[in-house]
Amino acid sequence: MATILLHLSLKPRAATAPAFRSPIIPSSKPRFLTLQPIKETNPITKKVSSYKNGNGSNTPPLPETECPVPHEQQPMHEYQSLSTSFPFSWASGDLVEYCSRLFVTGFSFALLIGLPVAWFGSVGPKSEPLKLVLAAASSGILVVTIAVLRMYLGWAYVGNRLLSATVEYEETGWYDGQIWVKTAEVLARDRLLGSFSVKPVLSRLKYTLVTLAVSLLVCVLPLINVDLGGQEGSYTTSKDFGVRAIPGIYNDDSARSFEPDAFCGEPGLP
Repeated sequence: MATILLHLSLKPRAATAPAFRSPIIPSSKPRFLTLQPIKETNPITKKVSSYKNGNGSNTPPLPETECPVPHEQQPMHEYQSLSTSFPFSWASGDLVEYCSRLFVTGFSFALLIGLPVAWFGSVGPKSEPLKLVLAAASSGILVVTIAVLRMYLGWAYVGNRLLSATVEYEETGWYDGQIWVKTAEVLARDRLLGSFSVKPVLSRLKYTLVTLAVSLLVCVLPLINVDLGGQEGSYTTSKDFGVRAIPGIYNDDSARSFEPDAFCGEPGLP
């Protein structure tokens, strides 16, 4: 009986699936590794960062650091001030804007100054409208020509200083003839600037001067012909009426014909 009870108590248990423990996910935020800056080993970067100025910035020194020329007399500074000053900045701007400004300047001067002066300075303004228009147009073209010539001289001066290998400057208040020879970097930079920025402006101004000279000649020649035609007409009219005097010319014969009492007793008086 005891043997049967022992056999029943040793009955094997049913097989169950193995239990796996689930991983415990912490509720705190995940931690990331801090990124360290990559050290630059480029030799060019090291060379640039090795430059230090007085303020401690990592900028290379300018080529004019060793230049004894005053800042306002350096060609680079002269170019910058000229390209932003009036009216020199017109020549370096857009072509349409440049032409429109010149046209407005000439037309305004011709309308506001040239035309009133020609109107009050002529004897018969209503009878000679072509002469008034030509005189006003000539005055406007002349003013524009003077302005363009002044711009050309200024740009030519700056261009010569940029292209030159030496710079003349005044160290004191009086011109003492100091000369500084440009370094290789400054000379290369100035010549590039003069070749690609100043020379196109000078070419534009040259073409403008030629155009204005032709326009002024076209306006002046008809004006001269009108004046000569008026003088010939007055001379013909005086001959038809038997007057021996030419308008604008004095001689003894014309004086005797108009004032015979002043020549009493002289030979040759009728």
